[in-house]
Amino acid sequence: MVIVPSITFDREVMARITGVHHYEERMLCLLLLLRLPRTRVVYITSTPIAEPIIDYYLHFLSGIPGQHARERLVLLSCYDSSNVSLTAKILARPRLIQRIRDAIPDPAAAHLTFFTVTPLEKKLALTLDLPIYGCDPALSCWGSKSGSRKIFAEAGIPFPAGFEDLRDADGIAEALTALKRANPNLRRAVVKLNEGFSGEGNAVFHYKGAPKGKALKAWILDRLLALAFEAEDMTLDAYLEKFTEMGGIAEEFIEGAPKRSPSAQFRIDPTGKLETVSTHDQVLGGQSRQIFLGCRFPADADYRIAIQDLGRRAGEVLAEKGVLGRFGVDFVSVAGAEGWQHHAIEINLRKGGTTHPFLMLQFLTEGRYDPGTGLFASPSGKPCFYYASDNLYSERYRGLTPPDLIDIAACHGLHFNAASQEGVAFHLIGALSEFGKLGILAIGNTSAKALALYKHSIAILDKESAPASYA
Repeated sequence: MVIVPSITFDREVMARITGVHHYEERMLCLLLLLRLPRTRVVYITSTPIAEPIIDYYLHFLSGIPGQHARERLVLLSCYDSSNVSLTAKILARPRLIQRIRDAIPDPAAAHLTFFTVTPLEKKLALTLDLPIYGCDPALSCWGSKSGSRKIFAEAGIPFPAGFEDLRDADGIAEALTALKRANPNLRRAVVKLNEGFSGEGNAVFHYKGAPKGKALKAWILDRLLALAFEAEDMTLDAYLEKFTEMGGIAEEFIEGAPKRSPSAQFRIDPTGKLETVSTHDQVLGGQSRQIFLGCRFPADADYRIAIQDLGRRAGEVLAEKGVLGRFGVDFVSVAGAEGWQHHAIEINLRKGGTTHPFLMLQFLTEGRYDPGTGLFASPSGKPCFYYASDNLYSERYRGLTPPDLIDIAACHGLHFNAASQEGVAFHLIGALSEFGKLGILAIGNTSAKALALYKHSIAILDKESAPASYA
């Protein structure tokens, strides 16, 4: 397996995510495939990954000597921390491409895996003459915000009222006007870039004080300056420039309480078979709670099967269109008098923030997901739940190096226990010292236990990173 964890999205959008180039570490969970004694992994990154981080992952392997696994792992780097896509960096380095070729003993038994697949990734695959396990970029339109709405319509899935394929301020204003006229009680609408990442391309429009009649559209155009952007430091001019470049949508903002953001994950194999992978409740933040921070597995028992069934309907349409690989369907769910009402929000035709924690759960426990119940169990039948985050952040964590984190984890028992099938695993470790940012996966035999392990780990990190006194 040749792993290129390239997050090939708009540069300016990605630059707003703290420590974004360390997100290349999220796919390090795939190193656990080295537990298969004849598997060889080639992992390429923008900058070298610290050896203590690699050792940390390899120690999760059970039944395989560390040296045996390390000999089958080839780590390559571009030595380039710029905000250019990793795939573009590789394509600009012919000698690195040759080293990738040299690391593959049998190309006929190899394949490429990416975080997301764009024409750049396809170009790299053609250059290396290797197949991709992922969606053809020619079909990526179905994973855009506009394309998602079209899939939901074709699949007959409930989704918010709105408009797609918008291109400019006038189109946004026209759509916002039509939404308000169709629903006079509408309080808010959300505008989204087609290729936004983790909610960073979203903005909320408030209708408070909106006039009636013909003056509505002009009022909305004037009020676009008051769009509440999820991305920090975003300006209207910059947003509209991106909107013109990539297009977007405007749709009603789903109100209600309690409100949740579940998602369902699926995989379409090369034969076209659709497989249900998991469900999650997403943990969101930001001004209007649209920024992905983490997730709980599985989704709430009240609706996990319902969103799984709705997501499969979208998956069946995607399979008919030739989509391949992992994807997720996100929802907004609101509890009402008749139970939970689910609204499909978007499709992500790529690996996402829920992919790596679930893969870690699979690799650590060697258990299985049961689509019939929506639950995961270890080989002994023990249930497994987890709480995961990519955005554990504190200024006090700045300066903690990977060896520091590993020392803290060892001294306080913050590790995964194979006997109990519970414990903690860290990721995004490379972002810790510079950005004070870290990822964590806490696995327990109940949802409450997983959350308790997560909170306990944070308490330990906070205590250990307290300012030292040298008096």
